[in-house]
Amino acid sequence: MKSNQPKQKSGVLGLAFDAEDGHKRLTRGKDFLLAGGSEETHGRMQETLIKVGERLEQRGKRISDASTSELRDVFHDVQSTS
Repeated sequence: MKSNQPKQKSGVLGLAFDAEDGHKRLTRGKDFLLAGGSEETHGRMQETLIKVGERLEQRGKRISDASTSELRDVFHDVQSTS
């Protein structure tokens, strides 16, 4: 029996509001969406998500496969080493 409910998908949404140069920055990945920010801030968000994705890939997972607590731990590890 099919459900009429759409399949839920988890991911990461990154928002930044420090852009003062008029540019609209948007980066989409399989499991994330980053919007806004200055060139520096947006680049930092991109770099962080790339590293998080790499760490999870080493564990055989994607962002959408990881639990909230696992994602929190991976983000913390990535931030600590940056």
